[in-house]
Amino acid sequence: MGQLTGLGRLLIAVTFFTCGFFVNIAQLFLHICVKPFDKRLCRSLMYYLTYSFYSILVCVAEWYAGSHVRVFIDPEDEKKYFAKEHGLLLMNHTYEIDWLTAWMVTDKFGNVGNTKAYAKKMLRYVPIMGWVWWMAEFIFLDRNFDKDKIVIKEQLKVVFSYPDPVWLLLNAEGTRYTAAKHELSVKFAQERGLPVLKHHLIPRTKGFTTSLPTLRGICPAIYDINLAFKRDAKVKPTMLSQLNGETVEPYMYIRRVPLSNVPEDEKEAAAWMQEFFMEKDRIIDSFHETGSFFKTSGVKEVPMKIYKPRLATLLNFIGWATVCVACISYYMITSFIAGNWIGFFTVISILGLFYGLMQHAVNASKISKSSSYGADGAKQAAK
Repeated sequence: MGQLTGLGRLLIAVTFFTCGFFVNIAQLFLHICVKPFDKRLCRSLMYYLTYSFYSILVCVAEWYAGSHVRVFIDPEDEKKYFAKEHGLLLMNHTYEIDWLTAWMVTDKFGNVGNTKAYAKKMLRYVPIMGWVWWMAEFIFLDRNFDKDKIVIKEQLKVVFSYPDPVWLLLNAEGTRYTAAKHELSVKFAQERGLPVLKHHLIPRTKGFTTSLPTLRGICPAIYDINLAFKRDAKVKPTMLSQLNGETVEPYMYIRRVPLSNVPEDEKEAAAWMQEFFMEKDRIIDSFHETGSFFKTSGVKEVPMKIYKPRLATLLNFIGWATVCVACISYYMITSFIAGNWIGFFTVISILGLFYGLMQHAVNASKISKSSSYGADGAKQAAK
């Protein structure tokens, strides 16, 4: 099984990075040759490129690992609004694969290719993944408010000018939840008279309130995503578990909140965000204490859905994997027969590089390796 797992990871790594490389080239072509003449066409085609890239890992999670998200959602809202309008996503940043579960769900709604995020500026320089995000027009921030407020205003207009609905993810907590960061967050909240949260970090409201004036009129709703995994689950929700073909069970409650519900005054909007996260905290607490998002949270119960994996993600993976394996096998065999040992071992080295990059990406996604930004920020704020 260990050997099969290793071969599976190698195939995934080669397929993922090869797909990303060619997607990068195609994105660059669109920006140079299409965007100057027809932005609408460029952005429509960009959807399919990013979809193809994201679908690689969606396929791994659903078809290989057998993981399926249990989604609690208002069926009327889903039918009327989901993926039919622009939206700002607010999601708890607690798990190593929260971003992957978001891809899995937005894939079912039909807009994973147009799912974007606020991200650290340094990420856009990361080969393959960062370049995909950069050319897909994510909003990259320096974490310098004087610079970021200008970027936010300008880029929001760009993002929400897309011809098809865009969902933009804002991790209001600023960094992934860890026990150490939560301890500092609690201390900061107590010193500032803010509500103490049990399952979240204190939300950073500045980015949210800075975005609101531009969002009004072009983004009609907030989509609140509450993700949880059972604490006693045998398989931990990590990227490594997915690459090993181990099934995890994500539970997700999604609700639509009209943006008009948020006060226009900046201080009142910040207070609204704090209260909103108190409610999110009750929702997650209810799940962990009772197994239900609704029993003790005070939120109206909605039915659960388990979406079937889409055949398109499997076909996309098979297509890329077939091309990769065929090309690599042909080159290695012809090099071996011709005695081209430099070419042969070059391919072996490239395969090793791809495998190493995948391992590095897995390690980088671990909670223990997450950014210290939240901890540093809390320490500075607490002084």
